[in-house]
Amino acid sequence: MNAFTIKKVFQDKDASTSSLTRRILAQLPGVPIQSVEGEGADEKLASVETGKETLYLQNYKGDFLKPCPGTREYICCGYQILNIAANCPLDCSYCILQSYFVHQPYLRVFVNLEERLPGVLDFIESQPARIFRVGTGEFTDSLALDPMTRWSDILLPRFSRLKNAVLELKTKTTRISRVLASRYRDRIIVSWSLNGPQISAREEKGSASIRKRIEAAKQCQSEGFTLGFHFDPLVPYPGWRDDYTRTVELLHREIDPRGVIWISMGSFRFMPALKPIIRRRHPESTVLNGEFILGIDGKIRYFKPIRIELYYFMRQLLETWHPDLGLYLCMESDEVWRSSMGWSPKTSSGLREYLDQRVMKFFNAAGQ
Repeated sequence: MNAFTIKKVFQDKDASTSSLTRRILAQLPGVPIQSVEGEGADEKLASVETGKETLYLQNYKGDFLKPCPGTREYICCGYQILNIAANCPLDCSYCILQSYFVHQPYLRVFVNLEERLPGVLDFIESQPARIFRVGTGEFTDSLALDPMTRWSDILLPRFSRLKNAVLELKTKTTRISRVLASRYRDRIIVSWSLNGPQISAREEKGSASIRKRIEAAKQCQSEGFTLGFHFDPLVPYPGWRDDYTRTVELLHREIDPRGVIWISMGSFRFMPALKPIIRRRHPESTVLNGEFILGIDGKIRYFKPIRIELYYFMRQLLETWHPDLGLYLCMESDEVWRSSMGWSPKTSSGLREYLDQRVMKFFNAAGQ
């Protein structure tokens, strides 16, 4: 399932002259367009469902490049987020964006990206001794809207020329046409969020099947792209071991592991405000049917022994595929790292160094 329908466009008045606005609207003939000022579209939208069919074109006033909103209580990777949009046309039951953007449920696209991008690139190049791992998939799916926005056309040429950064495009879709049409491959990582097939079918509405995602990854790899994968959120449920094994078996059959720069793992965790939203919007969901505690970061997460069991099983499973996949945990403690992974970066700076070394291995060593 990769068909997303836009039924309405809101356009900030100060965004009307943007070249990106013009290109997007050219892809939407016949769709009603309404001009608004500021956040004038808020009160006109009644639900998240309506918002996922409504595009809001606006200029972003904040910083386009920001650190990933991790937490000081756990080990974080030092990722950088490029804010190209907010919200997602997919409708995963567990998605935290449902609570982040509950009052702004539309698909916001920041059309001043091209205007502000040179400043981002200058900032990155001003720190040549530092490696920037940059992604666009924190507050939206990197590729779900790409055929319409053509973000790939904007970003790939510019990031490929940088010497101290990589750009990661993370998706649950198969919308790779613009990526493959680009002639740029250097320092670009195309990544897929993966899960067990049951979770994909039951909880990830609008997403491509696990098989289709891995087939798209295979196509990107055959075209020269470096790959990444993210098993997040891992969810224990009856038969989860067999289900995740099926996903890794698909990877084993279709993907050359030597071209995988990293694979992250994280267990289902959420702010308390998300729970009633899931109950209301996804009454058939089973993701809340677990043993949870309130973590030291204020998020609800599985009991520590459950998390360790998940990671330990996945680590062993993935290492039977290949021993050097750049495995790492997202927002976990030193104790959980040691118990499940057999080692620990100890600190956030240690994890940053570990992942930066993966970048050096895959790109700098190849002269890219």
